[in-house]
Amino acid sequence: MPSIARTAWIVAALGAAMLGGRGAAAQVGEGGLVVRQLRFRGNDAFPSDILAAAIATTSSSTFATSPLLSWMGLGEKRRLNELELRRDVPRLRLFYQIRGYLDAQVDTAVVRTPEDVYITFTIHEGEPVLTKNFIIKGLDSIPNGHEQLQDLPLREGKPFDRTLVYASADTIRNRLHDRGYAEALVRLEGFEVDREKRSASVSLIVHPGVTAVIGEIHVQGTRRIDSAFVRSLLASRPGREYRERDIQQSQLNLYRSELFRFASVGLDTGHFVPGSGVVPVTITVIEGPFHRIRAAAGYGTNDCFRTGAGWTARNALGSGQVFDVSAQVSKLGVGRPFGVGLENSFLCSALKDDSVGSANANYNITTSFRRPVFLSPSNSLTLSLFAERRSEFAVYLREDIGGSVTLIRETAERIPITLTYRLSSGRTQANAVSFCAFFNACTETDVRELRQRRPLATLTLGAQRVRVNNPLDPSRGSNISAEVTHSSTLLGSSRFSEFTRLIADGAHYIPVGSSVLALHARAGMVFAPRLVLGGAGDEANFVPPEQRFYAGGPNDVRGYNRNQLGPLVYVVRETAIDSAGTVPEDSVQIAATGGNSIVVGNVELRVPSPFLGDRLRFAVFADGGTVWERGGSGPGSTVAFRVTPGGGIRFVTPLGPVRVDAAYSFSVLPPGRLYQVESSGDLRQIRDSYQKTRKTGRGWVFQFSVGQAF
Repeated sequence: MPSIARTAWIVAALGAAMLGGRGAAAQVGEGGLVVRQLRFRGNDAFPSDILAAAIATTSSSTFATSPLLSWMGLGEKRRLNELELRRDVPRLRLFYQIRGYLDAQVDTAVVRTPEDVYITFTIHEGEPVLTKNFIIKGLDSIPNGHEQLQDLPLREGKPFDRTLVYASADTIRNRLHDRGYAEALVRLEGFEVDREKRSASVSLIVHPGVTAVIGEIHVQGTRRIDSAFVRSLLASRPGREYRERDIQQSQLNLYRSELFRFASVGLDTGHFVPGSGVVPVTITVIEGPFHRIRAAAGYGTNDCFRTGAGWTARNALGSGQVFDVSAQVSKLGVGRPFGVGLENSFLCSALKDDSVGSANANYNITTSFRRPVFLSPSNSLTLSLFAERRSEFAVYLREDIGGSVTLIRETAERIPITLTYRLSSGRTQANAVSFCAFFNACTETDVRELRQRRPLATLTLGAQRVRVNNPLDPSRGSNISAEVTHSSTLLGSSRFSEFTRLIADGAHYIPVGSSVLALHARAGMVFAPRLVLGGAGDEANFVPPEQRFYAGGPNDVRGYNRNQLGPLVYVVRETAIDSAGTVPEDSVQIAATGGNSIVVGNVELRVPSPFLGDRLRFAVFADGGTVWERGGSGPGSTVAFRVTPGGGIRFVTPLGPVRVDAAYSFSVLPPGRLYQVESSGDLRQIRDSYQKTRKTGRGWVFQFSVGQAF
């Protein structure tokens, strides 16, 4: 007897054969009227895109249907097939009847011109037949069998949708397979429909069979890879209880190893004996290329030009390990030794005033060795050596050389948990005012001491739960992450690099018709011991500049330029101040010092454009956030939550949406201390609270970026 899912497929195939194939409906090319409009009216129960997929007639592309664009003659033109249009009426009626709307009626309105046709389907859905009784038999012999009935697609009191009957049967069967009942079957015992009372009764019967364990495991397709290693990637072992999700996880483990172009894990039908309680498994693989060379080049407003290359050797040492070497360079055209003055051009003008982070080119060279299976198929271990220079716009530049050990474990819920120990020797170059403002290190001698190369050892624990339908442009689901990083002398750090940093981030995406409501929140804190620097005299909480929090820019609070939300200090050279002590505002530079606490929240509604809806979108948003120095004194210690509303456009590309946003800020730049740079290089505070007006003052700030803000 075929399974209920196969029966559903056969019924659907017969219905398609009776009503005609979709491929003949809308022809591309000459012959027939061009379909300029395809609309549905009266469809409250089902959206128009679902109904459009159920019929044969299709509309032309946006370029060919939009009144604003059709005159250009672009886009794919789909032509009307009169026979299929007549068949679309019974197709829609059948669609509704299968889903419980037995009295649904469909009318068509067709407007023809010499070259075009405009089609409207008007639907009178009527009252649906509701599921009065949904009975499932055969679960009495299963411990806690009632748990298999929770949240089934078909529910009592809802429309009698026959597709949901099949979906419910498959759901029960899959749940039983996950509990060890490898031969479980679910079939439709029968159903009754009372049209007058608009009610239906449905009965399913379950044949669970016996619980089963994993039997022999056979591997097919290996040539250079040891079959024992392939078996080690399985999420189960011979003798353990059979679970369908272990089979799926095993297949995922095989692909994640990066060794195979194709991998399949399933029942070995040739050795399976029904009713034996033993499930033999066959693993079929096709080995992929064992060496890979890659290269990339790109451009970014805060990177100028960048490039990278890498080489990967898979199955290194013959036990599935992956050896990788990669290198990246950025700020080409701006930073030494690759600077050619592009900061003075429109391409990289955003970096012109960044004398800290963009003074030198950034680079990263990393060699890593990864073992996919470490003590368990759910664990992987990576050893890395690296040398890098990284920076934050107008804040710091960090040079490091060292290594790391990373253990990744994926839980049964597919949540990766990462534990990393990182040891490096490096130094941080930052604005001198950062050290002066928060550590009272205002002399050249004290600043030089803080900039010396020192060891930094960190232990980081992180977890991330990603449940989105599209990683580049999500429209449904959530993305939640949390991370804690600890550095201390016990781990190998210097006393100037001791801290504990916590950060949590979450985003949720809710479909609203054809639009998306995106919500985002981020919060973090840094804790550090109080230290005294030799010449400073006072003690303070010193947090290394690269571990502090910064906000403002295209990806958080868009009403502020990059890193300009939160504690700021202002710097003016001694030579710029006249004899009367007047400070020219044009000579004052802004320096972001960051803070040890951050809170950011975003709300954004993403709406498709009425034309080019699959490529062009609009957005309205409200961003809010604050960065402050917890436990400090002065302007930077004040919690000042700022809200900046705005809007923008997005153009979808294969690399993610290109964004142009405009956000309005109701506030001027925050106040901060004003420091004078003396001829000796020392800093002297000349004002406790100074506030500089932005070039635009209160008003609009424009941001350009690639990829969604969150």
